[in-house]
Amino acid sequence: MTNPYQDQIDQLQKKINENQTLLGDPELGELAHLELTRLEEQKQLLTQAADQMHQAQTPIGPSIKHQNAILEFRQGTGGDEAKIWAEELMRMYTRFTEILGLKVEFIDDQVIKIKGKAQIEGFDEALTAYELLENESGVHRVQRVPVTESQGRVHTSTATVAVLPEIHPQAIEISDDDLIWEFMRSSGAGGQSVNKTSSAVRLTHRPSGIAVTARQERKQTQNRQIALELLRSQLWEIEEEKRLKELGQARSAIGSARRAEKIRTYNFPQNRVTDHRIKESWYNLEGIINGNLEKVISTIISRLSPAE
Repeated sequence: MTNPYQDQIDQLQKKINENQTLLGDPELGELAHLELTRLEEQKQLLTQAADQMHQAQTPIGPSIKHQNAILEFRQGTGGDEAKIWAEELMRMYTRFTEILGLKVEFIDDQVIKIKGKAQIEGFDEALTAYELLENESGVHRVQRVPVTESQGRVHTSTATVAVLPEIHPQAIEISDDDLIWEFMRSSGAGGQSVNKTSSAVRLTHRPSGIAVTARQERKQTQNRQIALELLRSQLWEIEEEKRLKELGQARSAIGSARRAEKIRTYNFPQNRVTDHRIKESWYNLEGIINGNLEKVISTIISRLSPAE
């Protein structure tokens, strides 16, 4: 990658070398010392500018280890039961990450961010939040008798989980002209009060049609930042899907492929959780729903990782 600052840096280095030879001169030594200080400062500034440009132009690829994870939960088929199921999945992953000591941030009603690293059984090194959860994207199906069912019939409902990495601002370039910002009032923490200012944010990206909302924070500036984070993650995933398709490894966490893929069934009458990708079942459904997911997660990662 060409560095447009390199010629200037080389010229400065040449002058620095010249002035270093004059440091011992009784008449010019003091002036040379002052000039060296000025030249070194200029070189440092140019070097920093070159590093920042390099970071901004470096694409995020498979070699980059993503740290934080953004989880989005959406109800699927099944009406009110599907909505309840999506909320229970969100609670399950929240409890799981809290048990591991990871930090959970509530971004929106159906979106959370998981931050940090954790050690789990079967792995020598701590895994980042995204490494732990990236394989959880897809359709989660539940089979049980809803509390509203008067005749005791088992219903099947679904909810979708999307797991996205938090993307550095320099990795995805977003033009301000492509953004539509909308601001509205939202309920306060826990829905106990209503903000008097329009702090909630809805952000629409014109080219892709992606729309995200952020309303958890009381300050609009914070919600704007969160909305941009969500948008960057979704745009990155679209680009990642294109890249993998070109390599013959089509995979998407938010596109139709992974969202439509049924990855797991939670069967309450049989006390069984089955992952359909690795054809493995666990018979501790209540514990799993309450966040005891470590055995499931470690098995999934160890079985799916070699194929990635």
